[in-house]
Amino acid sequence: MNELVERVDDQDRVLGVVVSRRQAVREGWLHRIAVTVCRDESGRILVHRRSEQLSRSPGLYEVQVGGAANVGESYEQAAARELAEELGIRVLPRLLFTFLNRSGLSPHWLGVHEAVVPDAVVPDPDEIAWHGWLTELELRSALLEWCFTPDSHEAFSRYLTFRTTQS
Repeated sequence: MNELVERVDDQDRVLGVVVSRRQAVREGWLHRIAVTVCRDESGRILVHRRSEQLSRSPGLYEVQVGGAANVGESYEQAAARELAEELGIRVLPRLLFTFLNRSGLSPHWLGVHEAVVPDAVVPDPDEIAWHGWLTELELRSALLEWCFTPDSHEAFSRYLTFRTTQS
């Protein structure tokens, strides 16, 4: 978690101050995180369990793939980079919405994307211990039974609301 991020304000405007992500988390400074909800061609959603070696939320499940936006990166660029790093795929995710997320490790702006990705992803074992594809109904059940990151609950709830209002 030593990457450099840009501080942003409560309106998600870049302040021009570069800090380490570790410091942003420790101090509670707002910064940007980009995540992607990955679906396959049949609409199933990729769920994964974080590696036990990770410093943040080891062994917890997640609905989205992502991480911090580096200095100068847009949400879309950060999401695409994270998909390549964590799943070994090159796709252009579509930004759906952003929101000020206070349910995670520290407050941050979360850019939620969606992408249709191939079934055969190659997860980075340093990041992802397990992955599987769940239907929306299976995922709703898993969210009640498995231990997910707080970001997963908040982001997925907002994602479902967004999809409902866009239909």
